[in-house]
Amino acid sequence: MDEYIDIVTSDGKATGEKVLKSVAHKRGLYHNTIHLWLYTKNREILLQQRSHKKKIHPLLWDVSVAGHIDAGETFIEAAIRETEEEIGLNLQPNTLHKIGVQLHESSYDNGKVLDNEFHQVYIAELNARLEDLTPQPEEVEALKFVTFEEFTELLKNSQTNSHFIATNKSYYLFVLNGIKEALSK
Repeated sequence: MDEYIDIVTSDGKATGEKVLKSVAHKRGLYHNTIHLWLYTKNREILLQQRSHKKKIHPLLWDVSVAGHIDAGETFIEAAIRETEEEIGLNLQPNTLHKIGVQLHESSYDNGKVLDNEFHQVYIAELNARLEDLTPQPEEVEALKFVTFEEFTELLKNSQTNSHFIATNKSYYLFVLNGIKEALSK
């Protein structure tokens, strides 16, 4: 789906420009995305397997919920909307906690897609069972829980196990540490 998104500078400041997502990716324009990682009190993280229909990293396991932020939409509004769309879960704004911003600059499809994104990274405790979630087929192939230990082990072998996006190792560690910190409070 090609929606309008807000463009930011290379240091994340709003420009006031709105363009179609496809235009932003063609021209390499910087923009914001939402990343929401869901975890349980049992020290598990919900992972989403990217749909086989995705052009970028199909069938790899990644963030619980992610997506582009529509023009004029707040980060929280985008996180709630994307969560409802991708996994059928309705969250309340006060349950989301921002743990940081991660710049991600990548090129795909022989340079046809220039993806320069600021991931607005949030976490939230998940109080639903896996079978209560409804994956959106266009976006999500499957969902699963992994323990913190399994997460770490899968990440350790990400260069060879085709599980996570191997180049995102430091990002995944940042998220895991953020969740552990939240649980320790």
